[in-house]
Amino acid sequence: MFWYQQPPRNGLKLIVSSTSWTHNFYEDGYSEAKFEVKRESSNDILMTIKNVTSKDEAIYFCAASDH
Repeated sequence: MFWYQQPPRNGLKLIVSSTSWTHNFYEDGYSEAKFEVKRESSNDILMTIKNVTSKDEAIYFCAASDH
């Protein structure tokens, strides 16, 4: 599962990828302290943005890959 952020007038930025039940890989500039990812089941993953400010204004996307 992959989570992306698209700020206004910018391209997509990868925030985090999750490849298993316990491993989340955050891109530079992003962290679990701000973007918490929890796998609820094999098909459900929830991302929570903590302490939201106006700097977090964006469209957020998730994508899944079957490997």
